[in-house]
Amino acid sequence: MQQITVEATPRESRGKNEARRTRQTGAVPAVVYGGQDGPVAVNVSAKQVGAILRSESGHNTIFTLKVAGHKEAMALVKDWQVDPVKGSLLHVDLLRIAMDVKMRVKVPVHTIGEPAGVKQQGGIFEMVTREVELECLPADIPMEIRVDVSELLIGKHLRASDLPVDKAKLNMLTDPERVIAHVVSIKEEEVAAPEAAAVAPGAEGAAAAAPAEPEVIKKGKKEAEGEEGEGEKSEKAEKKEKK
Repeated sequence: MQQITVEATPRESRGKNEARRTRQTGAVPAVVYGGQDGPVAVNVSAKQVGAILRSESGHNTIFTLKVAGHKEAMALVKDWQVDPVKGSLLHVDLLRIAMDVKMRVKVPVHTIGEPAGVKQQGGIFEMVTREVELECLPADIPMEIRVDVSELLIGKHLRASDLPVDKAKLNMLTDPERVIAHVVSIKEEEVAAPEAAAVAPGAEGAAAAAPAEPEVIKKGKKEAEGEEGEGEKSEKAEKKEKK
């Protein structure tokens, strides 16, 4: 495992303006917590943290954290905030860890191979869950879980319990029945659209209101016809009286 060292400087002042000035220098505000020491507000290199997040092991990368005036500790990136427009880091949470204490981590799941349900049956492959939660020692955190889906047919599901993990080192916390991926038929996709339209909001109300107009018109027509009939009867009665 590559040894990475991240150096941080204590952050004396806080606030939006101070955080903005910090980012302009190429650093990013961060908080270090966990372990026996209390939380510490620091500034770290945005470039260095960004490189860690983009690495193969991503946020599960373990590194040595050096904070001036504090004891060195092993740590990893627990959480981070990114500017939705610029994509730049806004804030980072760093977690101190003990190499002999198990911890919970989320690991990405990657599939390999082309499913038989797609290749032979013309189905559509769908990835439902892209990461699972595990419990293990920091040194045993896998970069990813790779699983072969070549034998996956239409109607079959790949579940968390099917993932190839070393159960002696890794404890799966994700529900074993959780669907990771499956292959569905194109017909199922086509049928879904009409069904969605049938239950669309307001559809039932519109359908119920539609017959109302013909009924009103029909009723009005009968009343009109009734009035014409009464008029004809009155006319005939007047003629008889004249005679």
